[in-house]
Amino acid sequence: MERGAGARLLLLLLLWAACCWHARAVGSSRYTITVTNGGPWGDWAWPEMCPDGLFTIGFSIKVEAPQGIPGDDTAMNGIRLYCSHGRTVESESGRWGAWSEPQWCPRGGFLVAFSLRVEAPKTLGDNTGANNVRFRCSDGTELEGPGLAWGDFGKWSEACPKGICGAQTKVQASRGLLDDTALNDVRFFCCSS
Repeated sequence: MERGAGARLLLLLLLWAACCWHARAVGSSRYTITVTNGGPWGDWAWPEMCPDGLFTIGFSIKVEAPQGIPGDDTAMNGIRLYCSHGRTVESESGRWGAWSEPQWCPRGGFLVAFSLRVEAPKTLGDNTGANNVRFRCSDGTELEGPGLAWGDFGKWSEACPKGICGAQTKVQASRGLLDDTALNDVRFFCCSS
């Protein structure tokens, strides 16, 4: 092997090792919490995170009011998280509805777990996917969004030891004249620092 090729190979190995060590270090400080009853439609969007060291202290949801017959209901279209120190994070949201007023954990508290209200898929009729969300704060307080009542709340997710620090949503894009469901599922990130 030529001397220049050996140096390039060594440099590539060092860069690869640094990259993999950084990915492992970042991956070990953040993991997701999920629920088992999320809706089946849509694609996972990009994750959105609070700045390092910050956790979520409140939330609001984007909800489309009932459309009546023969309207197409989508119910909950988005979830916005409020990080401590004023920053908001929001993964992809559906296009319908309006944002609710924020709800907050009691002073000094963080969002640590969630439960999702989802309407089971129907063969005939109007499907909606996710309809509402509940959060549990670090002091045990439970906050419920002003979503719609279709479907059932599933089991609570596991709790983050230090708090939720980001979100990733599963949203069905607009389907034109076909049945739309918008937000179907969400997973939240726990951070250790």
